[in-house]
Amino acid sequence: MSNFINKILMLRRGPWEMVASVLIALGVVMLMQPFAITLYTYSFITTLIGTVMFIIVSHFPE
Repeated sequence: MSNFINKILMLRRGPWEMVASVLIALGVVMLMQPFAITLYTYSFITTLIGTVMFIIVSHFPE
């Protein structure tokens, strides 16, 4: 368990910002698609999680 936490903490801002950006983009795509109501339903929470994650990660060291 400690090894897993150390690996997560070793990641710097770059990879985490990319994950957050992908989540934001995924949420926007889910919001604009006209096919599945389930995707539309979870689009806001996906975008919100990505945005909060980006705000937190932007304070990580480079």
